[in-house]
Amino acid sequence: MSEKATFAAGCFWGTEQAFRGVPGVLDVVVGYTGGHSDHPTYEQVCSHTTGHAEAAEVTFDPATISYERLLDIFWKMHDPTQVNRQGPDVGDQYRSAIFFHSPEQETTARASLAREQKKHRRPIATQVAPAPRFWPAEEYHQRYFERRDVSCHIDV
Repeated sequence: MSEKATFAAGCFWGTEQAFRGVPGVLDVVVGYTGGHSDHPTYEQVCSHTTGHAEAAEVTFDPATISYERLLDIFWKMHDPTQVNRQGPDVGDQYRSAIFFHSPEQETTARASLAREQKKHRRPIATQVAPAPRFWPAEEYHQRYFERRDVSCHIDV
């Protein structure tokens, strides 16, 4: 039986790439979550009027990979101390967030954040919140790097 995990770690293309191909990850869909409008488009999200974050919804097999391991990958793929940015990408849609799907995920995420904070001098800006409605991004954003035979700067 599969589970879902949702992570925002800057540009969703890089987040997708970091999770895709990890043993136990069954699928990754990029999209928008954490905002206040229905059916947001990329242009709307980039206008900073919807409150959505670019995120990746990861479907995984918990018998093969743990949620804790997915969190380890999440922490390594970005700088969680940056507020509303990752590298050259600036804006609230690039914020760092863990959107949990169950009380167990919330407990695991909060414990993971506490452990991660000990590794940083600056406060971690990562939001931990219940997973709201996830809106898949437009088709041209799905498997973006794979379709273009390029990769991102993320190294996990």
